[in-house]
Amino acid sequence: MATATAYADALEFLFPRVTTIKFGLDTTRTLLSAVGDPHLMIPAVHVGGTNGKGSVASLVASALGEMGWKVGLYTSPHVVSFRERIRVAGIPISEEAVAMWTARLRPLIEAHGATFFEATTAMAFADFASRGAEVAVIEVGLGGRLDSTNVLQPLVSVVTKIEVDHVRYLGDTLELIAGEKAGIAKPGAPFVIGEARPEIVAVLCREGQRYVSALERGAVLDARPVPPDAEWKGPLRLEGPHQRRNAAVALAALDALPATWRPEAAAVERGFAEAFIAGRLDRRGRYLFDVAHNPDGVRTLVAALDAQRPPGPVHALVAILGDKDWPEMLRSLDGTVERGVLTVAPTAAGRGWNLEALERWLRDRSAGAGRVQWAIEPDLGRAVERAQEGAGTILVTGSFHTVGDVMHLLGLDP
Repeated sequence: MATATAYADALEFLFPRVTTIKFGLDTTRTLLSAVGDPHLMIPAVHVGGTNGKGSVASLVASALGEMGWKVGLYTSPHVVSFRERIRVAGIPISEEAVAMWTARLRPLIEAHGATFFEATTAMAFADFASRGAEVAVIEVGLGGRLDSTNVLQPLVSVVTKIEVDHVRYLGDTLELIAGEKAGIAKPGAPFVIGEARPEIVAVLCREGQRYVSALERGAVLDARPVPPDAEWKGPLRLEGPHQRRNAAVALAALDALPATWRPEAAAVERGFAEAFIAGRLDRRGRYLFDVAHNPDGVRTLVAALDAQRPPGPVHALVAILGDKDWPEMLRSLDGTVERGVLTVAPTAAGRGWNLEALERWLRDRSAGAGRVQWAIEPDLGRAVERAQEGAGTILVTGSFHTVGDVMHLLGLDP
């Protein structure tokens, strides 16, 4: 009971810091210094991008694990439990460790006004070191250049697909966003580019070169774009055509590693065949969960559904954060979903969409503009009940919060 209470107290201290977004590396370095600078001791693969970075990170970690390495994996956000974010050899960080590292770092967190992500990044590396991780795979949180994870000197840096998201912080064009994402490029580390559009690849190469030059005079970026048509043809547990592309990017990252760390082909096949990520085309009985949380993510989801043709009728249960282009996301579901319920994810308190604006949008849609008949039900429990009525498949999507809250409500383990 004491451990559970200490863990709950740690989360109660950490979670209010989620809404604070602060770019820069100094605070993260200060926290890491207090626990022995573990980020400088553990070789790492650094994975950024807009969409696909969680999948690529998990695939890379799985293949390295199949080679026998003890792999630390840091991803965000979580689906149901905070502990999902920090794993070593597939095992989540313990409640005891979360409580202990929070208590140890708390004076510095308070003194420096550290954000949730700065604190958890330091905790992740501390936990990796304490559990003997031999290599780490680190997913960027937001952006790249000034993201807390960018304290690394990685073996390989990876940028996946670039799309418009987090425009308030990263810019409102693909070029500006790509420029921020390219900030994880480092001298001496191959820079694997999963983006397929030549004009965006050019921005990533140009800005990546600028960043490595600033870090080391005369350094030349080792850019390694993945061919636009490259797709993994081997066994793959992850569902959806887009995961074939993600696996090709993960393979390119593994191939770019120094020989000591590079997995054999058989280990890659086993790793890719076993890698699983909760909430990505994740079917549980009648429910299909997907954390698509921006327009490109929903378009990718729709393409996957069109390819899979899940049992119909398909009803959607959707809650989207207020800073997303939710009209475009809802329009993308037309033609794929027969009926839908729009709700609010409880864990997205203060960040959910404005229901009055949502009601106006639904009223203002011109007659016949959309096939889906949407209903608004703010209470998540009642929304789940309404979505179940007559459904063959219940698609739960819109954000990590949505998927996590419904999984928690249904008692499902991610």
